[in-house]
Amino acid sequence: MIRSVVRGTGAALPRRIMKNADFEGMVETSDEWIAQRTGIRQRHIAADDETTASLGEAAARAALDNAGLTPDDIDLIVLATSTPNNTFPATAVDIQNRLGMHHGFAFDLQAVCSGFVYAVTTADLYIRGGLAKRVLVIGSETFSRILDWSDRSTCVLFGDGAGAMVLEAGEGTGSIADRGVLAASLRSDGTHKDKLFVDGGPSTTGTVGYLRMEGREVFKHAVGMITDVIEATFSAAGITAEDLDWFVPHQANKRIIDASAKKLGIAEQKVVVTVDLHGNTSAASVPLALSVAVADGRIKKGDLVLLEAMGGGFTWGAVLVRW
Repeated sequence: MIRSVVRGTGAALPRRIMKNADFEGMVETSDEWIAQRTGIRQRHIAADDETTASLGEAAARAALDNAGLTPDDIDLIVLATSTPNNTFPATAVDIQNRLGMHHGFAFDLQAVCSGFVYAVTTADLYIRGGLAKRVLVIGSETFSRILDWSDRSTCVLFGDGAGAMVLEAGEGTGSIADRGVLAASLRSDGTHKDKLFVDGGPSTTGTVGYLRMEGREVFKHAVGMITDVIEATFSAAGITAEDLDWFVPHQANKRIIDASAKKLGIAEQKVVVTVDLHGNTSAASVPLALSVAVADGRIKKGDLVLLEAMGGGFTWGAVLVRW
């Protein structure tokens, strides 16, 4: 059978680093307060010349270099983002052009923080369906553009950045030992829309709007929803938490990450955590964490890796990959 095998990963971050202490003169908060409640110590903030497209392009080039491939080798680009450069066309098409790629096709996918997990699953279906041999999957965000910098409950949580992965069609036997995407579970529930959303849009206010969040409500639902899709993915693959080599969760809040891992029985040493370095970068969160763990040698060929995310909507999902 056809499997979607990871060929390479890459990342890109804005030049500017904003530390927790930098907020102390802007809103009523402190380094200790932010770090204690979220695990975040710094985040990257995009300058005027750094956009979702430019960061996505840089991450894409890094992933292609890591894979030993060029844009000519790619058939499809799937970009997960909630902060596109334009309402239309898709920012994926912009990145396609920046890469000098004039063949194949490209589109954006919007599932907020779950976007990269949704995009990997989507790319896997295109590969297994025979419509693409190699897919560039990107998560790129500039959430700093939609933050209300006077709202201390949200402005300290988010950062900007991009991560990318190259998936390639490979042959598998249909067993858990195969390399590539092995199983996935995706969910959404629009009844929770008002708990995490942006209060603007072309069809409603005609403005971009700002991010709004009921933090306690999101936290209350997060662990249960995350556990739900992970257990469904384990069941589909016929594995348990003990079989995992690495757990790469969405980097939103250290407390949520710790509680989810504990509830699932995933050992602390198997959890990749970068929330302290990047903050919550929405759809870029998982691929940024992945790129760090691949670059430092933790994630190696043959490892069983679980990706997980939850975002506004609510959307949530998990995907299991043999590296």
